[in-house]
Amino acid sequence: MKFGPVATADAEGALLAHSLRLDGATFRKGQHLSAADIALIAAAGIAEVIVARLEPGDCHEDAAAERLARAVDGGGLRLDPAFTGRVNLFAAEDGLLLVDAPAVNAANRIDPAITLATLPAFARVTRGRMVATAKIIPFAVAEPLVARAEAAARGAVRLAPFRPRKVGLVATQLPHLKPSVLDKTRRITEARLAVSGSTMIGEERVAHDPAAVAAALTALAAQGAEMLLVFGASAIVDRKDVIPAAIEAAGGTVVHFGMPVDPGNLLLVGELSGVPVLGAPGCARSPRENGFDWVLDRLMADLPVRPEDITGLGVGGLLMEIGTRPQPRAAAAAAKAETGGGGSALAHPTPMPRKVAAILLAAGSSTRAGETNKLLARLDGEPLVRIAAEAALASGVSSLTVVTGHMAEAVGAALAGLDLVLAHNPDHADGMASSIRTGIAALPPDADAVLILLADMPGITPEAIDRMIAAYAPEAGKPIVVATAAGKRGNPVLWDRAFFDALTQLEGDVGARALIERYHDQRAEVEIGPPARLDLDTAAELAAAGAKTDGQETAKD
Repeated sequence: MKFGPVATADAEGALLAHSLRLDGATFRKGQHLSAADIALIAAAGIAEVIVARLEPGDCHEDAAAERLARAVDGGGLRLDPAFTGRVNLFAAEDGLLLVDAPAVNAANRIDPAITLATLPAFARVTRGRMVATAKIIPFAVAEPLVARAEAAARGAVRLAPFRPRKVGLVATQLPHLKPSVLDKTRRITEARLAVSGSTMIGEERVAHDPAAVAAALTALAAQGAEMLLVFGASAIVDRKDVIPAAIEAAGGTVVHFGMPVDPGNLLLVGELSGVPVLGAPGCARSPRENGFDWVLDRLMADLPVRPEDITGLGVGGLLMEIGTRPQPRAAAAAAKAETGGGGSALAHPTPMPRKVAAILLAAGSSTRAGETNKLLARLDGEPLVRIAAEAALASGVSSLTVVTGHMAEAVGAALAGLDLVLAHNPDHADGMASSIRTGIAALPPDADAVLILLADMPGITPEAIDRMIAAYAPEAGKPIVVATAAGKRGNPVLWDRAFFDALTQLEGDVGARALIERYHDQRAEVEIGPPARLDLDTAAELAAAGAKTDGQETAKD
């Protein structure tokens, strides 16, 4: 390939190296210059342009990127059309990403013109998440180099899809452990299993004793459990402790105890008649990511978990300060002709229509409103929660899930007759994060994104929601959409499904604020005015807004 400045009159048929803007005309980087283009550029008084001209044996950047991406695809992936010398690869379904690191490194070391980037090996990915990108830096690369890269990276990236399992849960009991803790552990575990489409077929709560645990494991295996999880009332601290002893007493084996992942050190992996058994560390009672997730994910994707696999998790295994798994940029480069090193005259592919589901959070106990459940207070004769739900249903959302908690029956009655799904959150007192988890778990499986709304914000209109949906552009690097008022962040917030996993790991009552700040460069902002920051929390705010109560809102759970 020849690259450099040439006289404008001699540039016909070459590729323009840099975008050029003239009065009434724009020439994109990588554009094939026609005779008519040359005439316009010359008429503007530009005597010289920088161009690239392909020579025999050169492979155009788009063709080279497509060849590399197709070679890399080892299965379970979807490829976008080539654009500006780039092809992005996406997960075709939920699962774990497998990466042959030596093969990727070998392809990247053939020539600086050829690059291949992926998410980390064994990253949990959801359908539609970008997992790799093949990028050719110059406008063309020599054909022999492309062929070498294809050979080096053949099948280097593939998806191991999750396979739904029937799972049995054993929970041991000691006097200090409240039943409510066991109830919450089960719900959090069910949410973890839902990621892979797995279901819990039964739970056995037994004494913290090897014989009792062994009997429970045997009973659940007889019911058809394809995986067994054990949560001890006391942590496993030794290879001969209660839970490993119980596995062996049931006729099973202990594969490995302990792992170099923190939190998650005290995890145990065993087997009973071919059924995997996991002794859960205490941190697995929390939805936050820990070593238990890493091993559970591999098993759900039918990947082996051997002692050498576990002991190899130390590098990257310090998770103490990690709140969520990192999420990808959503193919931002393809939307702008100036992004990346090369160019093309190809049009950007039109994104497919997406389904944006909505979650309406209506589980709170309204403590700041005194004795009144603010969501049942009425404006113009309608409860606040119904006003919010009707606004969502009048917009372009594909479905509406309402999360209830405090006074669930009364809130549900206020929504009677509306086309929505109610999802009850028994842990609503733990804060907003638990309601977000409940809502995500109840979403339709084909949802591409979710809009999270608060039920105490009656000023959010269908038009505002539709503007937010219109601003959702993951292909342009904006997978998050935030409503603003005078430039200040408010609610609602729209999230691409690539963030669903991170949303389910939130804790407390701060919502997804930390996630929004962490990925600030991936958010679009839609100015909708004061309603984005107007929530009616107190009795005074309800009264100022004209909300009426008649005593029915003060019923207790």
